[in-house]
Amino acid sequence: MSLVLDTGIRVMNGNKGKLIVLTGPSGVGKGTLLQSLLDRHPQLYFSISATTRSPRMGEVDGKNYYFVDTAQFQNMIANHELLEWAEYAGNFYGTPRKPVEEKISQGRWVILEIEVSGARQIAQTFPEALRIFILPPSVEILEQRIRNRALDAEAAIEKRLLQAETEIIAAQEFDVQIINDDFTETLEKIEAQIFAPVIVG
Repeated sequence: MSLVLDTGIRVMNGNKGKLIVLTGPSGVGKGTLLQSLLDRHPQLYFSISATTRSPRMGEVDGKNYYFVDTAQFQNMIANHELLEWAEYAGNFYGTPRKPVEEKISQGRWVILEIEVSGARQIAQTFPEALRIFILPPSVEILEQRIRNRALDAEAAIEKRLLQAETEIIAAQEFDVQIINDDFTETLEKIEAQIFAPVIVG
């Protein structure tokens, strides 16, 4: 008998689907970690969020996000089309319900990269979900990372940092907390949590 990592290969063989939530403050590196995770484990299904914010350079509608206006987003809320949603830094973000529920019913493992307040909602709608909170090494390093991205105006940066301090306090509410200090080590820790060891004979 030995221990092996469940790499998710069995998800298409009739096993129950799984929901994985990756969250943490803006600028902590969730997107980069997610992309590497998907590159290494293509069997994972990434659920694309809808947002009212404008696309950043290089972002593609339907690949990075579904970019919608506020009226469209409000209609999605009213029609119960979102699994979770949140307002962050003046914009709305949400997870379309239908594709997530369909993939899980098919036995797929679905991963969400969402805002902290949305991740809290998942605890109510999918209590069996694995919720992973990514932390920065410090608030100072987080500020440096956000500024180095050069994607936001000063007012938006200040708003994100203020929000981040509040979110970091909430980290203990989640199943797992991982500090994103060294990228490779952080990625390996996420993999270890998702693909938990199973005993084989």
